[in-house]
Amino acid sequence: MKKELLELPRWVKQFAAMLIDVVCALLATWLAFSLRLDEWHALIAEQKMAYILAVALSIPVFFQYGVYKTVLRFTGAHTLALMSKAVGIYGVLYFTAIFMLASPYIYRSIGLVQPIIMFILMALARVAASLALGFRSYGNNGRPVLGTLLIYGAGHSGMQIASALRQSGQYFLAGYIDDSTQYQGSNINGLMVYPPKEITRLIDTHGVTDILLAMPSIDRARRNAILSDLRELQVHVRSLPDLVDLAQGHVTVLDIKELDPDDLLGREPVAPNRELIEKNILGKTVLISGAGGSIGSELCRQILQVGPKQLLLLDHSEYGLYVIESELRAQLNANPQLKTELIPLLGNVRDAERLETIFTKWKIDTVYHAAAYKHVPLVEHNPSEGLQNNVLGTLNLAQTAKKHRTANFVLISTDKAVRPTNVMGATKRFAELVLQALANQENSSTCFSMVRFGNVLGSSGSVVPLFREQIKAGGPVTLTHAEVTRYFMTIPEAAQLVIQAGAMAKGGEVFVLDMGQPVKIYDLAKRMVELSGLSVKNPETGAGDIEIVVTGLRPGEKLYEELLIGENPTSTPHPRIMMAREDFLPWSALEAELALLQAGLAKGDFQVLVDQLQRLVNGYQPSGNYKPAA
Repeated sequence: MKKELLELPRWVKQFAAMLIDVVCALLATWLAFSLRLDEWHALIAEQKMAYILAVALSIPVFFQYGVYKTVLRFTGAHTLALMSKAVGIYGVLYFTAIFMLASPYIYRSIGLVQPIIMFILMALARVAASLALGFRSYGNNGRPVLGTLLIYGAGHSGMQIASALRQSGQYFLAGYIDDSTQYQGSNINGLMVYPPKEITRLIDTHGVTDILLAMPSIDRARRNAILSDLRELQVHVRSLPDLVDLAQGHVTVLDIKELDPDDLLGREPVAPNRELIEKNILGKTVLISGAGGSIGSELCRQILQVGPKQLLLLDHSEYGLYVIESELRAQLNANPQLKTELIPLLGNVRDAERLETIFTKWKIDTVYHAAAYKHVPLVEHNPSEGLQNNVLGTLNLAQTAKKHRTANFVLISTDKAVRPTNVMGATKRFAELVLQALANQENSSTCFSMVRFGNVLGSSGSVVPLFREQIKAGGPVTLTHAEVTRYFMTIPEAAQLVIQAGAMAKGGEVFVLDMGQPVKIYDLAKRMVELSGLSVKNPETGAGDIEIVVTGLRPGEKLYEELLIGENPTSTPHPRIMMAREDFLPWSALEAELALLQAGLAKGDFQVLVDQLQRLVNGYQPSGNYKPAA
């Protein structure tokens, strides 16, 4: 029966609510007369105008104030506040009308008492409807659909998401958890607020399956402490977006998401230096190569918010370019103050003629070169493509920028360029050598710089989305080696630091981002399993939910990554940006090596190319356990 009522058309349910209010208006008038006379009132013809006015004034006012736009089973503080305002306006009109009637049979006190009684009756009717139609979040069969949920945070965001979850019927809500003693012990729209020490008891007594973090304003240290406490409880932990994401509208069920990479990393971001962020971007023409990739697209998002004059998006992937352009245009439409001209450009950095056309048409001030092949095993099996894209593509873009006197050119590099054991890392170090040589040429008007950092969580090649899919499928979670360790940072932080590092460049610098402490991939996998409400399977006893399986190192993969070739990096004004002291070849020597590279690629002689990389790239040791596909 409840299901059939909930599936009625919206106008039918609104009409039913209106009829309920008509009954409340008539009943409130009768009770007001009964109170005034101190006996049960018998209706007489001379008093019927009081009843007519009650209905004739209340219903239009309630329509005007949106009382019938609220959902009965979604009744809460917001609904009652709206209703009290509407009844207040109605009360003024009703008292005025009763006063103007000046009838000896209709007492003026009725005009004061009747609206109060009417509000009470309307509130009781809506609370009853809320209880009957789904005050608690049960599914159609009377049982929770997705599980039992605790909301960590009894503030505004927590209350909003509780209301949305009640309406959706997806979870049974067991209550709120809050650190503040101000909230603890109180009842918010039927849900109790408990202190954190009660979580274990609530899990046992209510069968809590999920905990939702609804505290968008807390600092990273407190958030990390909460997540650390929740890891041992075997409940699925999820979160709401931060305050910036919530600022434009109300929280909905769709806002619930898995924990951010920031939560998995536990790293406190550093506030950006606005002067550095704006220096090479504000009011300028900026080109981003690889604009559709993980780092390139995040650079696009952040640079657009700074306010460049023109933003050129270059990518060889039609789909990738389409996705990022659509997202950025939506941002422009939502923020009329942004006047940036957005220019999507299909093209490949290996195509020198295409690059020449682009630079001739637009006077580009700043280039962020993020286009690269970066997946280690794929490049390992396709070394010629990696060399052409990562080395010769960088050469084409850099020389074209220099020819057209582009002021700033920033290369996105990688920690895999340091003493690499794979072709991808070796090609990225070769690309660094190209920029270092160009930067040290005489009379160069372009400031070339490189920014080197480790893995970014959440990118297309990151383990985070892979582990999530494996956990969702019930496992196993696959690792290449139990001791594999990597440096990590989030994509937004990496992009932000790239922009600031490029702004500090004078020419030829290799900037290195402070990646914090290296992370053991096994520990990251274990943390993700536990925060999904599951446990890691014990290989000896078989107890647990998700198995972690070691598959063996892939071709070219290292156990540990490094960020520096040399020692003693130089500090910069930014606490998370260092400057490496790296050897390089002058352009006259590198030019001959580039000719040798092109000749080797033309002949398809991979051994010549390997020998060259070993000679040029400090510490390069090919893995030797594979055969190149091409």
